[in-house]
Amino acid sequence: MSELTWVEISRTALSSNIARLRSLLEPSTLLCACVKANAYGHGLCETGRVFIDAGADWLSVHSLHEARRLRGAGLACPIYILGPVSPDDCAEALHLDCRLVVYNESDLSALAAAARACGRPARLHVKIETGTNRQGIAAGPLQSLCAAITGSPDLELEGFATHFANIEDTTDHSFAQAQLRRFNESIDLLADRGIRAPIMHCANSAATILMPATHFNMVRAGIAAYGMWPSNETYVSFVRERINGFALTPALTWKARIAQVKDVPAGEYIGYGCTFKTGHATRLAVIPVGYYDGYDRGSAGGHVLIRGQRAPIRGRICMNLLMAEITDISDVCVGDEAVLLGRDGDECITAEQFARWASTINYEVTTRINERIPRIIIG
Repeated sequence: MSELTWVEISRTALSSNIARLRSLLEPSTLLCACVKANAYGHGLCETGRVFIDAGADWLSVHSLHEARRLRGAGLACPIYILGPVSPDDCAEALHLDCRLVVYNESDLSALAAAARACGRPARLHVKIETGTNRQGIAAGPLQSLCAAITGSPDLELEGFATHFANIEDTTDHSFAQAQLRRFNESIDLLADRGIRAPIMHCANSAATILMPATHFNMVRAGIAAYGMWPSNETYVSFVRERINGFALTPALTWKARIAQVKDVPAGEYIGYGCTFKTGHATRLAVIPVGYYDGYDRGSAGGHVLIRGQRAPIRGRICMNLLMAEITDISDVCVGDEAVLLGRDGDECITAEQFARWASTINYEVTTRINERIPRIIIG
C-alpha cells in the first residue's frame, strides 16, 4: 500500500454489532443505522454497504450530499435525512427517494411542489419537540402541521420522531422517561383527531440498549453500530439492568507509516513551543499525521502503538506530523506501521482512551478523522 496513513474498518465487527443490536428488537422493528458525518468517521459508503448487507433496514444521514453519495454508490435502501433540506433541493431529495424530516409548516408548499414535479409523494417524518429543543415542533402547532400534511395529495405522513437530550450522560433516566411520555402523549392526541403515521421512532443507541419501550416501529442506532458505547454511564446502566451477554466490538483501526527514525541527544527540545526537552539520548519516530488529519492537538500526552508497544508522544502535535519516542522499542524502521487508534498485539488504544487525552468524547475522536484518508474494509 502506498498510503502513509489509512483507516481499516472490520466488516466482521460492524456486522456483529448490527446483529447484536438486532437481537434487542422485536422482529418487526426496523433497524435504521445512522451513517451521518462520514459514518462517524468510518467511511460513509463503505460502512453503509456493510450495514445493509448485515441486516440493517434503513440508513440515516444528516444532509442531502450524504444521501447523494449513498445513491451514487448504488445503495437502494430507504434513506432518511435527519437534517434540514433547502427548499431548492427538495426535488433532488425526492428524486433520490429519500425520507425527510419536517417541523416547519412553511416548508410544506415547496415539498408539495417538488413532489408533483417528481411524480411521487414526499414521505415526511414529523419531528416532535419533547425537551431537546433542537429540531422539532412544539405541541401547540403540531396538529396544524400534521393536518396540512395529511390534507395534501402530494405529501405522505410516514413517521413521527423525537430525540433524547439526556439519556447518555447520566444513570438517572428520569428526563428521558419524561420525554418519552411527552412523545406518547403527542401521538395519542393526534390519534384522537384521526391523524396517524405507520412509523414511530425515537431510540438512539443508548435508548435501544437500555429502554425497550422506546423501540416502537424503528430504532436509529448510531455509535453502538460502530462498536462504541455511547458513554460510560450507558455502560454502567446496562450492567446494572441487563446483564445478558450483549457486547460491542470496535470496528476502526487508524494506522500510519513511520516517515523518519532519528536520534536526538539529551537536552534537546522536540516540536513547536519547546514544550518537551529530552532528559536522555532519545530515539524518535516521525509519523505523518497531525491535527489536520483529525489527530487532536490536545492529545499530546498520549501514545501510539509501534511493534505492539506503547510509544509516548513527545512535543506538540503538528498540523501534519507527530513525534513518538521509540528509545525502548527495538528495530523500528522507516515504513513500519504505527497504530494511532485500535489494537496492535496485546495493546489497544480505544476511542474512549483517546477522548480522555483530548478532553472530548469517543464520537468526536472517530468523526474528526479527515475524510481524505482512505477507509479500507477488511475481513
